[in-house]
Amino acid sequence: MKRLENKVALITGGSRGMGAAIAERFASEGADVVITYSKSLDSANKVVNKVKELGRRALAIQADNAVATEIQAAVKQAAAEFGRIDILVNNAGVFQMKLLEEFTLEDYDHVMAVNTKAVFVATQAAVAHMPEGGRVITIGSNMAERLTTPGGILYSMSKSALLGLNKGLARDLAAKGITANLVQPGPIDTDMNPADGPHAEGIRSYTALGRYGQAREIASLVTFLASPESSFITGTEQTIDGGYNI
Repeated sequence: MKRLENKVALITGGSRGMGAAIAERFASEGADVVITYSKSLDSANKVVNKVKELGRRALAIQADNAVATEIQAAVKQAAAEFGRIDILVNNAGVFQMKLLEEFTLEDYDHVMAVNTKAVFVATQAAVAHMPEGGRVITIGSNMAERLTTPGGILYSMSKSALLGLNKGLARDLAAKGITANLVQPGPIDTDMNPADGPHAEGIRSYTALGRYGQAREIASLVTFLASPESSFITGTEQTIDGGYNI
């Protein structure tokens, strides 16, 4: 039997990058998949079609992670169409690099809304439809614990907040038999941070392994945390960064 046979997974920001890789890996392991996307319907449809090619049901829902009501509506729609949500992956995020004096309060509100508040909102909504044995997996960042260059103040703060949120979720959800874990990727080759980008060589030099990670490597870890094999793991931070933070 596949590890996620007949599970229903909701992945926010699942139309590209790590989210798309997670969606495809989940489908290959037997899960039906719902993704949210913000702008690109074409990208979302490609993921939906890939999931269907793997023999699983799929649905894409447009939702802006900066808008709480849209997240809540997406969760409600996913649960209505698939009957429940077994796995929630809080993946959607934004990245901004500026010096302290360059940030506006609008920047602050947007980054915190997408990277932090949305995780709280989506989880609160999803666990109402989640049976015992459910999984909440949040994608954070290794920058929550180490900054190597100026400019990451808001991003780092928004991801650091997830450390405390994840631990609180693990305590609150344990009585329901639901686990909560945080995955903290380092530099991953995506369109947001390509391995051939202008700053890639410097970023690569910070890793012990001397390379960028691949989205499929993040998907492998997330799949393990979503599977029955991880049933005694909760409240943890799993850093996957090629040794960037050591």
